[in-house]
Amino acid sequence: MAKLTEQDIQNWNGAEDDYMNAEHLEFFQDMLIKLQNELIAKASVTTNNMQDNEHAPDPADRASQEEEYALELRTRDRERKLLAKIQESLRDIEEGDYGYCRDTGEPIGLKRLLARPTATLSVEAQERRERIKKQYAD
Repeated sequence: MAKLTEQDIQNWNGAEDDYMNAEHLEFFQDMLIKLQNELIAKASVTTNNMQDNEHAPDPADRASQEEEYALELRTRDRERKLLAKIQESLRDIEEGDYGYCRDTGEPIGLKRLLARPTATLSVEAQERRERIKKQYAD
């Protein structure tokens, strides 16, 4: 049995009871593991770069270098948060909860998961949460 491709996922229009079958779960698990490995590799490169680089003697160069480090660290912090979501999604796959909305229990949808593999809410549930959040923010 051949592995599903992104194109297969986009074109899937099977029965609702076939949603998140073993092939789908394998596809998303592979995708999440690949993303996880990429983020870990980036973090290692950043750590090595920051340890290897010497501080510039010129104050302007040093300020520029520190700004680059700060930007890099903010990026890595966002990626660290994404890594936690990826690991949570991998646990959901193991527990059989992946692909279903945490609020409603309805399928999130393959195309949404393809675009955002760490999604935990359906589009409708996400929009509802954003509307409520906006109401309280105003």
